Amino acid sequence: TTESPVTVETLDDVPEHVLRGLPEDVRLFPSAVDKTRLGVWATKSILKGKKFGPFVGDKKKRSQV
Repeated sequence: TTESPVTVETLDDVPEHVLRGLPEDVRLFPSAVDKTRLGVWATKSILKGKKFGPFVGDKKKRSQV
């Protein structure tokens, strides 16, 4: 059997508005959960309740995610 090639997400796959919306102390690096995807990593502690954006997309209730 032949396995299909694994696609790895890169920074080139991230829309520009997402990169612009990242706070100064947040970076995108390979995910610790799924090495084929990017994850969000903080370079220093983020205070509880800290907000950043802009948010783009549909807001969901906790029960929907």
